[in-house]
Amino acid sequence: MRYRSASFGQVGGKGDSARGEIVRPGPPEPPRRLGRRDSGRAHRATPASVSHEGGHPVNHDQSRRNFLKLGGAALAAGTVGAAAGATGAAIAGPSGSAAVASGAKASLPKAKGPRLVVVGGGTSGLTIAKYAKREYPKFDVVLVEKRDMYSSCFSSNLWYAGLINLEFLADHSFLDAAKNNDYIYFNATVTGLDRAGRKLITSEGEIDYDFLVLAPGISYDYEKIGVKDPEAVAALRQTYPGGFVSPTEHVSIHRKVREFEGGVFLQTVPSGNYRCLPAPYERACMIASVIKRNKLKGKVLVLDANPEITIKQAGFHAAFDELYKDIIEWRPSSPVTGVDVGKKLVHTEFDAIPFDDAAIYANVRASTLIEKLGLMAPPSKSNQKEANVDTRFYNVAGDLRVYVTGDSRPQPYSKSANTSNTEGHHVARMLAARAQGKEPVWAAPRTICYSMVNAAPMEAISVDAGYDYDAAKDEITGFSKDTRTFEKRDAARGQATLEWARGIYRDMFEA
Repeated sequence: MRYRSASFGQVGGKGDSARGEIVRPGPPEPPRRLGRRDSGRAHRATPASVSHEGGHPVNHDQSRRNFLKLGGAALAAGTVGAAAGATGAAIAGPSGSAAVASGAKASLPKAKGPRLVVVGGGTSGLTIAKYAKREYPKFDVVLVEKRDMYSSCFSSNLWYAGLINLEFLADHSFLDAAKNNDYIYFNATVTGLDRAGRKLITSEGEIDYDFLVLAPGISYDYEKIGVKDPEAVAALRQTYPGGFVSPTEHVSIHRKVREFEGGVFLQTVPSGNYRCLPAPYERACMIASVIKRNKLKGKVLVLDANPEITIKQAGFHAAFDELYKDIIEWRPSSPVTGVDVGKKLVHTEFDAIPFDDAAIYANVRASTLIEKLGLMAPPSKSNQKEANVDTRFYNVAGDLRVYVTGDSRPQPYSKSANTSNTEGHHVARMLAARAQGKEPVWAAPRTICYSMVNAAPMEAISVDAGYDYDAAKDEITGFSKDTRTFEKRDAARGQATLEWARGIYRDMFEA
């Protein structure tokens, strides 16, 4: 298995490791309880023992009523972001963090304990909101999310092939999650941050916080595929969406696959540590299965910016060669350098390649919210505009009150659902410890990931990966020695793919 990411480079073999470039922490200071009167300056914890968590979800029968048809508003784009054109006086928090002050307080009950505000209702944010309250019941937890309806990015490839329906992805309620786990869901968009005054500014008013977790996900970085003009970016985003940020992208790609009548369907794979390393290859398999089932005269062209399939190489190559030999064409070392939307042409360094339809996956960066709030790491620390946080404990440099988790963090972990879920459990324990003046203990996230490669019958491959930490260098150095890949596709893993997703949904939404 090889893992290509912005921080690791490639990791060859099972459990091999390579060095990444990580934000260096300052010198350690003793921990103390953090109350509302504390200044918020950083305190560093000493290296602690490593523990791992995570595992395979257990079987769970799904019994749901018919799902209501979703309108465009219900499938609003993104996870959370800063609103353009917000009014109010601009002020600055520590380290020049941006803020837009309105003066009006958000309509929320008075906090009954230390208020923990979690921004972003994806896998990371939902997990932290639930388990921080469980780890420290005195927390008054508020989840701020701009969407009013949930739909997961993970498992969406299966919908394209008809293996699941939209209900599987979207029949999960923010309201139910909050009610089941004793926190508040607050539907609003973040517009600014006053770190000095410990205020989060939203479209629905200001929220005072004792601790703040930002888990806003990713944004696309179209400049890295040669698309810079705003008009061209808008045309590309709407016509050939990547399918890794907003639920409405999934609806668009589902329609594309359903209506595809033949020719070339283009799927691109970006470089760097993009969201869900195996997903573009899994999607190629699922679209190819539809072409095969419908006996269409067409193919899936996979333009891969990387010299090799980034993860589960043997399993995907076997699927390409054995199941879709005349349907999937994989071209390595073919980064996109430009896209002509009107002419249906994608440019590489050497070619202009025509296509009939496409899902163009641009390079990724941390959510633009991180940059707008003044929390972005310098280029020497992250080439994907990720947050400037502590290697082990996720707090923003110089601020033990503000944390960035999930796919906007710079650590070279996989940007995937199970990683964010297991990481969320660790961050919840760490926040509970710090709120009580205790020393937090680091634990590596776990990356358990299934990839469906055959639709009829359902067959999948998988990986179970951990991560190592070098305390002397304060670096995440690579996969742990117990990392394993399961690259021989089989029906048991096909079924486990569905159970894996159900397990994550349960862990986020149920009590």
